[in-house]
Amino acid sequence: MGDPKGFLKIKRKVSGYRPVEERINDYSEVEVQLSDDERVLQAARCMDCGVPFCHWACPVSNVMPEWQDRLFRGDWKGAWTVLEDTNPFPEFTGRVCPALCEASCVLGTNDEPVTIRQNELAVIEKAYSLGLVRPRPPGKRNGKKVAIVGAGPSGLAAAYYLNRAGFSVSVYEGDRKPGGYLRYGIPDFKLDKNFINRRIAVMEAEGVKIITNARVGSGRFGFGTSGDSARLVSAKELESSFDLVLLTIGARDARDMKIPGRELSGIVQALDYLSLQNRANASEHPGVDPVTAYGKRVLVIGGGDTGSDCVGTANRQGASGLTQIEVLPQPPEHRGDEEPWPLWPKVLKTSSSHLEGGERLWAVNTRAFKGENGRLKAVEASRVEWTRKDGHLVMNEIPGSEFEIACDLVLLAMGFTHVVQDGAVSEFGLDTDERGNIRTKGSFHTSNPRVWAAGDSRRGASLVVHAIADGRAAAEAIIRSL
Repeated sequence: MGDPKGFLKIKRKVSGYRPVEERINDYSEVEVQLSDDERVLQAARCMDCGVPFCHWACPVSNVMPEWQDRLFRGDWKGAWTVLEDTNPFPEFTGRVCPALCEASCVLGTNDEPVTIRQNELAVIEKAYSLGLVRPRPPGKRNGKKVAIVGAGPSGLAAAYYLNRAGFSVSVYEGDRKPGGYLRYGIPDFKLDKNFINRRIAVMEAEGVKIITNARVGSGRFGFGTSGDSARLVSAKELESSFDLVLLTIGARDARDMKIPGRELSGIVQALDYLSLQNRANASEHPGVDPVTAYGKRVLVIGGGDTGSDCVGTANRQGASGLTQIEVLPQPPEHRGDEEPWPLWPKVLKTSSSHLEGGERLWAVNTRAFKGENGRLKAVEASRVEWTRKDGHLVMNEIPGSEFEIACDLVLLAMGFTHVVQDGAVSEFGLDTDERGNIRTKGSFHTSNPRVWAAGDSRRGASLVVHAIADGRAAAEAIIRSL
C-alpha cells in the first residue's frame, strides 16, 4: 500500500462527462478521463484493507489492491500486468461494467469507494498507448481445434484463453462484425466500437480465426442483421471438423408485452432500436432503415441499463418528448438495511443519459396500447403499490389511478427471457432448462457430448463482466478436458 492514509486525505473524484449541450449532438463517448496525476491520487485511496471484498465481488476476480498500488507508484506496466492476469478485456469492463467491486469496497460503507472502474480503464488505455498490448501468439499449437459459435464477450474471452493455451480456435459469428452485444447493443456514446476493433486486431494477430457472416442454424437471428444473407454452417460440419464446439450465442429472446394494442405500429424492441442506430453510425446498410425518434413523443418501458441507453439514443435523434416508466418502485438513493455492505445494493442509478433530459416514472403498470388507423397514439397505464408478503414483493393496482401517456414511439426495454431456441440450439439437439436456457451438466457440458455452452446462453441474460468470466471459466474447463 503506497499511502496508508490516502483514503483520509484524498476525496473520491469521478471522471465526469462532457457537457450535455455538446454530447447530445453526437455519438462520441460521453465520459471524460482524469489526468495521469489525478488518477494516481485516486489509486492512492485504495486501503489494501486485508480482506479485499472488491476482489470477492468482482466476477473476473481482479486483484484490485495489487494493481492499484502499482498505479499509485506510477508503475503503469506493472498495474497492467496484474490486471491482465485476470481480465482479458479491461477496455470493455472499464467502460460498461456497473462496478460490482465498488459496491463492496471497504470505503463504500461511507458511499466513497475507490474509483476502481475508472482506474481500470486508465490502466488499460495507458498500456495501449505505451505499446504494451501487442500480439503474443502461443509458442506452439497442441493439435486440438475448438469452434466457438458467437463472437460476443463470452465467446471472445474463451477464444482469448484457448488460443494462448495453444488451441486452434475458430470463432463463427453470424453478423457482419464480431462483438455481439458489445457492438450492436451498447450505444457508441458508452463504448466506441474502435476499441472493439483494436482488441480484435490483436487477437487475430495472435492466431484466433474469426469468421463473420457465418450463421449456425437457420432460426431467428436479429432485426436488421446480416443473418438472412450469411453463409449457413451446419451443426454436423462443426462437430465433424472440431474436437469441441462451444456455444456462446447469448440470450436474445426479448421479453414482450401481450396486452391489447400490441399489433399497432410504433412499438419496437429496444435491442432492435439500438442495433439499427449502431449500424447506421458504422455505415452498415442492413436493408432496414433506423427507427428514428425525431420529432416523436417517446415512451421507454423498462428502467434498467437498456432503457437508459434508449433514452440517450432518442435524445440524440431529436425526440420531442421522452418518458421512461418502470413497474417497480423507485429504489432508494442509499443502500438499505436489507442489503448491507458488502452486498450489491439496489439503489437509484442515474446515468449520463438521464441527465440529458426526459421524465422518469416509477411504480407504473402498462395496461394497453391505444392508436388510430393502426398507428400508436398513447399508452394506457395505472399506478401500482408494492407490499411485502412472505418475503416477496406483491404488486397491486391502485383503484382509480388510471392515466394515459401520449406517445408516437414505444421502446420495449424489459430484458430477455432466454436463449433463442431455434437455430443452433435445436440443430445441435440441446436440452434446455426450466428457464429456457441451454441446460449444462456440472460444468459447461450440454446434452450433446461434442457441444458445450457458456455465457448468457446457459446463465440467462446478465452483465458483460459475467459473460467474460463465464467464457474464461469455460476455456479453463476445456483446457483440462482436452
